[in-house]
Amino acid sequence: MRSQNSVGDDPEPIRRFPGSRSTLGSWVKVICRAFDAAGGDSAARLAEVGVDIRLLDSPTMRCPLTLSFYMWECALNLTGDPAFGVKAASYIKNTSFHALSYGISASATLKEAFERSQRYCRLVSDAVDYEFSRRGDEYRFVIEPTTTVPDESMDCLVAAYLRMCRSLVGRTYSPRRIHLRRPRPSIVDDFHGILRAPLQFDAPRTLLVFDAQSIERSLGDGNPELALHNDAIALQHLSQIERQNIQARVRDVLRHRLSLGEPSQEDIAESLGMSVRTLQRKLGDSGTTYLEILDETRYEMARAHLSSRRYLGSPPRAALRVHFAVGPGNPHPNGALADSPLPGLRRPSRVPGAPGCKLPPVRYIWSGRLVTRSSRASVR
Repeated sequence: MRSQNSVGDDPEPIRRFPGSRSTLGSWVKVICRAFDAAGGDSAARLAEVGVDIRLLDSPTMRCPLTLSFYMWECALNLTGDPAFGVKAASYIKNTSFHALSYGISASATLKEAFERSQRYCRLVSDAVDYEFSRRGDEYRFVIEPTTTVPDESMDCLVAAYLRMCRSLVGRTYSPRRIHLRRPRPSIVDDFHGILRAPLQFDAPRTLLVFDAQSIERSLGDGNPELALHNDAIALQHLSQIERQNIQARVRDVLRHRLSLGEPSQEDIAESLGMSVRTLQRKLGDSGTTYLEILDETRYEMARAHLSSRRYLGSPPRAALRVHFAVGPGNPHPNGALADSPLPGLRRPSRVPGAPGCKLPPVRYIWSGRLVTRSSRASVR
């Protein structure tokens, strides 16, 4: 057992992992199934942070990446097992990775299966990227995190792709070698027993190395028509996720920067590693603009500040400080907040649920609530 405090003892554990990255709810369910099999109660642990486990049942549900971090830590606190990640891969189902799972199963070769994984990986999560390439008589599949993720999550992905290979080729199939960036655990027997390949710990990158012949060999059971059909479904959902992701990334930067003063559009674009024109194009493709997101973020921050205990019953001067910190609005009798001491704070016209808002009805979990972007309906 770990000596550190249990995550469940932290009143707001998810806030310890900042960011706006997301993952499929089905990935969190994989961790939950492994946690329950080890003697835990995932429903109870999720309830402690305000999340109803039934919300994970939707095949397109997306969760904050931090929710998976929370469940990994709960599992390690329960088991103290450094190999929990590689063991958790056995709880992945055919539906766990949405259309990508079926596209992989219908691939004609392992090469096609890995190429699909690389192409549509962000359908599952935007926390990891893949590189798949040939070098001489070998193929290398690199699993590269785009943010800090637990070692157990990387272990699970390595084991998951080995299970994919063995389901398509045969149970005895193994790569030539596996490099793991994680530190060498005190006990490695389960790693060797499950992965069944030469292992290198403390490696610069996490990668699997295969012989080219096995990767390019025809599997015999491939179904090109079925694979292409699932590719189309994966691409459709991936496009929708990417449209929404740019908005989330802009909001995330704005929340940090507005407390220091109003950032320019150029500042935000630079923070996101793109040009202003690219930012404008991406936001336009997602159905919004920078100014609309700025208005919405100011509004949300003002509501949060004004409803906090610090400002309840405060004199107008304290409220005015909030007003100018998040930006003044244009006084309008129909747009002003009726319950706000700041009649000039204008409600943005594109807040989901407002008249004329056409944001797509995509489902999210955030802070334990089921949220539909077009209706803003919440269910505990």
